[in-house]
Amino acid sequence: MLLLGVVSLQGVLASIIYSLIGLAVFVLGFYVIRFILPYDVHKEIETDQNTALGIVIGSFIIGLAIIIAAAISGG
Repeated sequence: MLLLGVVSLQGVLASIIYSLIGLAVFVLGFYVIRFILPYDVHKEIETDQNTALGIVIGSFIIGLAIIIAAAISGG
């Protein structure tokens, strides 16, 4: 069963715009955290195998994604 009547062009366009804005905020936030930290994040995680920093960066990414999703959905 095809539901073409339910999906509108305006809804799809709004979703694309919100996705691009959310991605831009996410990338900006990641670069801010890399700028704030006093060491090279890539070197610490990949070369030095710093698990604790990986967990902190992962937590930051999840937290930022939740905030962006809430802002987009209006909740």
